Amino acid sequence: MGKHLVWDWNGTLLDDIHAVIGATNAAFEELGLEAITLERYRELYTVPVPKFYERLMGRLPTDAEWVVMDDAFHKHYWARADACGLTAGAAELLAERQAAGRTQSLLSLAPHDRLIPIVRRHGIEERFVRVDGRVDASTAGKAEHMVRHLRALGSVVSPERVVVIGDAADDAVAAAHVGAKAVLFTGGSHSRASLARVGVPVVDSLAEAVAVADELV
Repeated sequence: MGKHLVWDWNGTLLDDIHAVIGATNAAFEELGLEAITLERYRELYTVPVPKFYERLMGRLPTDAEWVVMDDAFHKHYWARADACGLTAGAAELLAERQAAGRTQSLLSLAPHDRLIPIVRRHGIEERFVRVDGRVDASTAGKAEHMVRHLRALGSVVSPERVVVIGDAADDAVAAAHVGAKAVLFTGGSHSRASLARVGVPVVDSLAEAVAVADELV
């Protein structure tokens, strides 16, 4: 059984960090919160996302506040998402791996019904043996989502042959939860310093991520 890559979407394959910051600040303006810089966002960002707001506000948002915050962010984010391109080299790397007969899949916490159309618009859906987005309203992290993803892949993959490539600490946590390895990319939601604290390889390009993944398994 060969190596299998599980790709993250937002901030990894999709170069959307500036859309995320723009949507975050547009939502903050609605809520009367101060704007945040990209650097501060990367230092503070965490999941579950309400914990990120706790770091900003000094307290957890109430359930009612969270609904307002989440709705405001998604309204502004999806207004910007279609203008986002793939990360440099992503399309070529995906095509090369598929042509070489290597399996890969896509796992995201983006809503599944939003994820599939945008993946198709970028012409890469066929590169993956499976694409899974979030199908519930949970604000929890990716670990249980990863369990379901690998279970759905069945005999195609074995966890010890899996490498998760993502941009957030949560991607590494999810990988460890199922017994897989992880490589983290600096182009998304976390600073290099915060990623380095996770204890897995940290890279500055997707090409480097794939090369390191090939060495891990």
